[in-house]
Amino acid sequence: MVLLLSACAGQGVRRPPPEVLPTAVAAEREAGRIARVRADDEWSLTGRIAVSNAGKGGSGRIEWNQRGERYEVALSAPVTRQSWRLAGGPGEARLDGLEGGPREGVDAAAVLHEATGWDIPVEALADWLRALPAAGAAAPRIVAGPDGRPLSIEQAGWTIAYEWPLTGDLPSRLDARRGDARVRLIVDQWQGAEAAPASDGAGR
Repeated sequence: MVLLLSACAGQGVRRPPPEVLPTAVAAEREAGRIARVRADDEWSLTGRIAVSNAGKGGSGRIEWNQRGERYEVALSAPVTRQSWRLAGGPGEARLDGLEGGPREGVDAAAVLHEATGWDIPVEALADWLRALPAAGAAAPRIVAGPDGRPLSIEQAGWTIAYEWPLTGDLPSRLDARRGDARVRLIVDQWQGAEAAPASDGAGR
C-alpha cells in the first residue's frame, strides 16, 4: 500500500490559542478530564491514519471500537481496496483480511508487525489515543499546554504529540514516533466518550 502521509496531514488550520490558565487551575482541570475519560471504558472513533516504519507504510481509514479491555480495529485503504480487522484483548489477538488467512498471537503489536511490518503499539494506543498515559507501561513524561491538556506524552520509547479542539476532553490529532516508526491519526468522530466538536472538523 502506497504511503500517503501528506493526505493524512491535511491543510493547516488557524485556530485561536488555547486558554491560558493558572498552573493550579490547569492541573485541576486536567485531573477532571482524566477522571471523566477513564470512567468511560466503552468508546469508538473513526478517522484517518498513516503509518510508516523503515520504508514500509500505508494510509487509509480507521475505525476503533473499545469495550473495556477488548478492542476491534478496522483499517481500510480506499486506493488498494484492502482492509484488515484486528480484534482481541489481554493475551490474545487475531488479524483478519490478509492473504494466507488470519494471524493469531498473544501480543497484538507483534502479530501486526509480523504480518505487515508496521510498528503500532496497539494496547498502549487505547490510552494514548485519548491523551492518557498507557496503563502498565513505564512512567510517562507529560508536557502540558497552557490549559492543562497534554501537548505531548513520552512513554515506552514513544513520543506522542497532540492537537486539540478548542474545547473537549479528547484530542483531534496525534503524531506518535519511536525511531523510524511513525503513526499519525486524524480523528473525524468520537463516540461514547467526552468530546466536543473540533474546529477543524475532527470531533464528535
